[in-house]
Amino acid sequence: METELKTTILKLPVGIDNFEKIRRNDFYYVDKTSFIKTLLHSWGEVNLFTRPRRFGKTLNMKMLQAFFEIGRDNQDLFENLKIGRERELCDEYMNRYPVIFLTLKSVEGETYEDAMERMAIQVSEECIRLSFLAQSQQITQADRRVFEALEAQTAVPQQLTNSLRTLSRMLEAHYGQKVILLMDEYDVPLDKSFHNGYYNKMISFMRIFLGEALKTNDALKFAVITGCLRISKESIFTGLNNPRTNSITNKLHNEHFGFTDSEVRKVLEDYNLSSNYDDLRVWYNGYRFGDADVYCPWDIINHVSELREDPTVRPKCYWNNTSSNNMVKRFIDKADDTTRSEIEDLIAGKSVAKVIKQTLTYGELDRSIDNLWSVLFLTGYLTKTQDPVGLQSEPINLVIPNLEIREIFIEKIRDLFTEHLQDTQTQEELQRLYRAFLDAEDF
Repeated sequence: METELKTTILKLPVGIDNFEKIRRNDFYYVDKTSFIKTLLHSWGEVNLFTRPRRFGKTLNMKMLQAFFEIGRDNQDLFENLKIGRERELCDEYMNRYPVIFLTLKSVEGETYEDAMERMAIQVSEECIRLSFLAQSQQITQADRRVFEALEAQTAVPQQLTNSLRTLSRMLEAHYGQKVILLMDEYDVPLDKSFHNGYYNKMISFMRIFLGEALKTNDALKFAVITGCLRISKESIFTGLNNPRTNSITNKLHNEHFGFTDSEVRKVLEDYNLSSNYDDLRVWYNGYRFGDADVYCPWDIINHVSELREDPTVRPKCYWNNTSSNNMVKRFIDKADDTTRSEIEDLIAGKSVAKVIKQTLTYGELDRSIDNLWSVLFLTGYLTKTQDPVGLQSEPINLVIPNLEIREIFIEKIRDLFTEHLQDTQTQEELQRLYRAFLDAEDF
């Protein structure tokens, strides 16, 4: 499936994050399979990747599943891709391992009970996918009964918390091979519980759930986990050896999440849209991961798709429609006079120097405005202007990355202005911030 030969008919995968579906159905794919090689050369028992939302985490996890999972014959999926040229790695690892894939992106609800129902659904769906285990002659009767309860969503709480270890043990027994665990968006349940008032209950569940899967799981070869934030070891990874963590500040894997400038130029060239490059650069570029400058893939795919239908369409804010952006609202709402002045500097295109705390708990977010600065950086609302030099305690120069994120700040200030119409002092402060956005000539 040579991209250069088929761009006239390749569809753009708007909203599609399934690697196999993209490759089998003639969708355009920006080759990120070198991620597999780098991972295999540097993996630890638990590998945590933190990136902002909509930067290709789920697609990369689905790619790992397609590459590693035993019982498949997926060599054709990787033909003409970078990893496909690594014959020794492919012979050793491709379709050689049992895989558990669990996404937690929908584990949410207004109550803890609602969230647990969704967790049970996610585990059940993975059991259904692995339903052959119920008939395996290598499985004990005790594990078979637990498996059937998990599949039917009738498992007791302890069976649910132990579910990943149980599935791992069953897969190892069936295949005689250690298991690779892929867990996508692990921190969504914590984020949602924080905003809905049952954070402590969710932390307690996740601590046991992850501990059983990652700490006391003899059937595990290695795990890959993704999320937006690195939650502190003390709150959720207690007793676990330090995960091998890769965040937006690390150079390793810096081009595996997000599109590089050369990749964006290639996409535009393939669809005869190179004249739109400057617009896309100022609207969607500006993120710095490690020492690489990257674009948000969600924005590029959406906008190029619209440009194909209407070459006159202007860039707009796609990222804003994927989340409530509660952190920006929380940040602006809690800003004191000093922070408001710093927001004005950001609006004007200036940088603000801040010490970034990379490991947090959601319970710490409201304890200081400094923690919210860190979250805005780690989740993509702010980016760094250079690599930090020296100790991690040294400040990093932060800026708003692009016009899209600037629009999000504008919208949240406008929303807060409307909310506080009766508060004259707050209204005047927000007016000043809003005017600063409108008066800024350059970005």
